[in-house]
Amino acid sequence: MKENYLISGIQQIGVGCTRFEESWKWYIDMFGMDVRILEDDTVAERMLPYTGGQPHRRHACIAVNLQGGGGFEIWQYSDRTPTPCDFEVAAGDLGIFAAKLKCKDVKAFHHELQQKKQTDNHDWLLGDVVSTPEGTPAFTLRDPWGNYFYVEHRTDVFIEQHRLNGGISGAMVGSTDADRSLPFYRDLLGYDTVVYDRTDTFADLATFNGGNGRFRRIKLRHSAPRRGAFAPLLGPSTIEILQPIDRTPRKIYEGRLWGDPGFIQLCFDVTNMRALEQRCNELGHPFTVDSCRDNGHFDMGEASGHFTYIEDPDGTLVELVEAHKLTVLKRPHIYINMLNRDREKAFPKLFFRLMGLSKVKL
Repeated sequence: MKENYLISGIQQIGVGCTRFEESWKWYIDMFGMDVRILEDDTVAERMLPYTGGQPHRRHACIAVNLQGGGGFEIWQYSDRTPTPCDFEVAAGDLGIFAAKLKCKDVKAFHHELQQKKQTDNHDWLLGDVVSTPEGTPAFTLRDPWGNYFYVEHRTDVFIEQHRLNGGISGAMVGSTDADRSLPFYRDLLGYDTVVYDRTDTFADLATFNGGNGRFRRIKLRHSAPRRGAFAPLLGPSTIEILQPIDRTPRKIYEGRLWGDPGFIQLCFDVTNMRALEQRCNELGHPFTVDSCRDNGHFDMGEASGHFTYIEDPDGTLVELVEAHKLTVLKRPHIYINMLNRDREKAFPKLFFRLMGLSKVKL
């Protein structure tokens, strides 16, 4: 292996919830997140810096949409009552205040969701189709639990599932100082191209709570295609940094635990964690959690690997995951040892089609 690291894309975005099965069913029905990568109901023993110094049991799954993009890690505490945010999250608040979803036909998907909303017994918000600063269509929705999703136009499809949308294509993060946030996402995570850097009011933010204010808004993308086993599935992604000009942003997880309702973390699929650790240290963002300080393996039931956490300048959590073993089929048990293959080589589509056999209907 080369003595450098790879970031293959956004693996998933963590979504804390209060009713695991209800939330997952809604995300399947609305977003097609129905391919289970893994599911686990164990104790989170290595997250003590973010769980009040105490280990807690939780029920979690990672699910993806095979049309491509990152997945969702749907997450609920099993041994304590999750604590929702006690204020309405606003655009630019500190943390991940919105997840981006890719969509090949924004207007058609908006119409589809309008039809579903009429028969869904949950209360949620669906904004109008508007133009982004780049002139492409987009819309915002707020799910029944207050999480914002920004649906953006993207034409790439990994495996056609006859759906209008795919998975996670990026995230919108709040900042107290965009100049301070920029190097973290540019120099460490590889978002090295500025799509725009503007200070203004933005029509496409109007559906967000507080979205009518003025923001400094920086959209970033990566110039080079991502490499690695999962790169074709995860696809390209963007990060938007929003610094409110008219108000002081609030920290979304202030006084709450990791895993409480909301967007918990943004997770990247990586290769060569120790080389990445060196880069993190050089840039002043050391690991705050390291699951394998002894360079072993962290067992996640159907998979094993190495996960770490870092924080952006405002405390937004970023998870880094290096897969070591992956289960393709449970019966018969077929798995792949990632450490014995060329880590830069993409998995063939057949691999993902096999994973698609584990689609979930709740």
